[in-house]
Amino acid sequence: MAGCCSCRRRGKSDPTSTSGRCGSFPLILFILSAIPTSLIFSLEQSTKSISYLSDHWFHECAKWDPLSEKFLVSTFYGGGLAEVSPDGGEEKLVVKDPAVAGYLSAGVNIDQVRKRVLVVYSDPIWSRYSGIGAYRLGTWDRIFLTQLAGPGDEPSLADDVAVDEEGNAYITDARSNKIWKLRTDGELLSVIKRDIFVQKKGLLNNFVGLNGIVYHSNGYLLVIHTSTGSLFRINTKTEEITLVKVEGSLERGDGLELMSNDKLVVAGTPSQLVESLNDWTTARVVGRYVGVIHRIPSAATVKDGKVYLTHIVGFGFGTKKTHRLAEAIFTP
Repeated sequence: MAGCCSCRRRGKSDPTSTSGRCGSFPLILFILSAIPTSLIFSLEQSTKSISYLSDHWFHECAKWDPLSEKFLVSTFYGGGLAEVSPDGGEEKLVVKDPAVAGYLSAGVNIDQVRKRVLVVYSDPIWSRYSGIGAYRLGTWDRIFLTQLAGPGDEPSLADDVAVDEEGNAYITDARSNKIWKLRTDGELLSVIKRDIFVQKKGLLNNFVGLNGIVYHSNGYLLVIHTSTGSLFRINTKTEEITLVKVEGSLERGDGLELMSNDKLVVAGTPSQLVESLNDWTTARVVGRYVGVIHRIPSAATVKDGKVYLTHIVGFGFGTKKTHRLAEAIFTP
């Protein structure tokens, strides 16, 4: 990787060890075992999607890049970023940053104005590292790599990222319920951590905290808390936070994507379409989509007015695993 303008690291654990990596498989197997095989087969056959091949079992987030006309996909335990054609085929690895080797790649944000892509990195096993890298679109040179948390900090799990009109980046911490705010050059500006983010006490109610995040052109962020389904509106200038009153449950909501100023896609189990008619003071669920839910939806993106969902789990018996970007058609 060339062109590092900022790279700060304070040590790391090794989540790629056999014992750590295998920790994810029992959970995946438990979820899949609870779904009848006949239902899985039916969902696989009936879901309209883009299928593509990867070396990796798990993926986290895909975003459509209209300039290159490719999806950019984080390869999760692969720790990189890959291109995927809308025609499918095999993914092409474009970013594999050696400075974050051993960590997983999670949320992705394509900043078209500044011709860069931001990739979130984290340590899912020990929660001892969180970071974010920015890379030049097309050349994939590193612009900056910022460590957000290390072994001496509170446990963290950097998950998703949004970018405002000024180029500031906002990264969610799904473990400790906070948001890091960075300048365009990767320097830390502030940490947004408030009691309002914890609507319910207890481990189960905060097992996965602040997760999906998007920037709204009216000057605020929309952020979801996965375990409780709480949706927050955060003013980017004042950092004032309000709870959006939602008619309907958003529990298990993961990645977010705005279809328009008043419609929000919440990827999850199930995935849902949410509408607000008052600038996200209140909102209501107006549609839902199940699709290949056994693959575990985790992120959403919009291509030519259509919503495509990333799913965490790939399937396959050989060296290549088949992943799917499902076209979500919401029904009331």
